Amino acid sequence: MGRFGMSGPSRGMGRGLAEILRVSGTPAPTGDDLRNVPVELIVPNPRQPRRSFDQDALLALSSSLRERGVLQPVLIRPVAGGTYELVAGERRWRAAQLAGLETIPALVRARDDAESLEAALIENMAREDLSPVEEARACAALVEELGLTRESVGLRVGRSRVAVTNLLRLLDLPDEVLALLERGELSAGHGRALLLAGDHGDRRRLARSAVDEGWSVRTLEARAREANEPAAAAPAPAAGARPALHPDQAAAVEQIADALGGALGIEVKVKPRGDGYRVELVFDDPDEALALAHRLRPRAVA
Repeated sequence: MGRFGMSGPSRGMGRGLAEILRVSGTPAPTGDDLRNVPVELIVPNPRQPRRSFDQDALLALSSSLRERGVLQPVLIRPVAGGTYELVAGERRWRAAQLAGLETIPALVRARDDAESLEAALIENMAREDLSPVEEARACAALVEELGLTRESVGLRVGRSRVAVTNLLRLLDLPDEVLALLERGELSAGHGRALLLAGDHGDRRRLARSAVDEGWSVRTLEARAREANEPAAAAPAPAAGARPALHPDQAAAVEQIADALGGALGIEVKVKPRGDGYRVELVFDDPDEALALAHRLRPRAVA
């Protein structure tokens, strides 16, 4: 299904904002009106956090819209003067202009603005009965539609930047795999393990096998790595070579090093160690180490 109106691989956003806002049985909002609205009557939201748009990406999207049409509506609200203000979907609106389209499908919501949309998405993120895919779609809407950074999303929903990144990465999986995650047949950990396989065909095959044979996340990780390096073609590992880091571990290593390095004001090296991590502090000389110790606990250093 993919993110409608965009070329390239699926991003799992096909259901659109209206569907995300009523996941898990939440009643559909009242007063919505889906219609084709003249592009020239829509104005951008002046409070939109995103200020810059990749021109090459817009041109590619406009080419797709010219060929296929706009399949996912933008979200707008009426304003004075018979015009409409964008709440979400500014990229599609700009691409529609470049494509020379006269109208664009739009969901008209009388009372919504970007802040209330953000609040609704964050409220959905706080629900306990959402699947990982539904959480990922809500995060993607906050990042891609409203222009928030992943750090900002994490602060709003009580997640780390790494956790938000991991959720968004799930949307790179094929739609068949996302369906298994939504039904609870596979966990978010299984989904992240499947991302280790670079080919969508391998991801689908491994996902089906994981469900049919009840594979653990660790087993699926191993099979996904094997899919990238078939035994007949893979060179023998060098003596003492370490296996490639799981993407989750690599992201955690980066986050720990950045956080501790920034807090302590020194270079910090982080390495995975079993299920945990080993942290090394790098000092140029003993005085630098003693100065740090004094800052942390002045009374403990003579």
